[in-house]
Amino acid sequence: MNQFDLFLSATINTFEANKKMAERAVAQVSDEGLRTSLDEHTNSIAVIMKHVAGNLISRWTDFLTTDGEKPDRNRDDEFVDSFATREELLAYWERGWSNLFDSLNSLTPDDLEKTVYIRGDAHTVPLAIQRSLGHTCYHVGQIIQVARIQAGDEWNTLTVPRGQSEQFNKERWGKGTPGK
Repeated sequence: MNQFDLFLSATINTFEANKKMAERAVAQVSDEGLRTSLDEHTNSIAVIMKHVAGNLISRWTDFLTTDGEKPDRNRDDEFVDSFATREELLAYWERGWSNLFDSLNSLTPDDLEKTVYIRGDAHTVPLAIQRSLGHTCYHVGQIIQVARIQAGDEWNTLTVPRGQSEQFNKERWGKGTPGK
């Protein structure tokens, strides 16, 4: 596998893993919980998801040929809970992620040498990708944290449960090691 394929594969894998963790967290929260902010200074899960999707739609639509901050994007509206149902929210979430994955999968090795713009600022393609990855993962962490609080005692952990690291390591250690 060449360097481009390794970079792109690792990037897509990280985006996919974060999307999946966010969705597993959201599945543990009631419809009401999706819309509940922890306090007046924080966003609900629904608002964070709407913002992430809006950002991905803007950044990844015509990624190589137009500024990542589209003129028709209303970023401030992304922080207003306007979806009537969970299904509408999830459909918009999927739209954002589809834009991202379609764009990433269309990239070629030569595209890494190109310059793209976000709000008029020049970025190398790798930098724009990493900027989007960092932004998205930051908000996925927020979604998971709020979901964890909303779910309370009903929470099913998304990673290795507390106090079970040793057992997990015993079961898994070396399974991916060549020759074992």
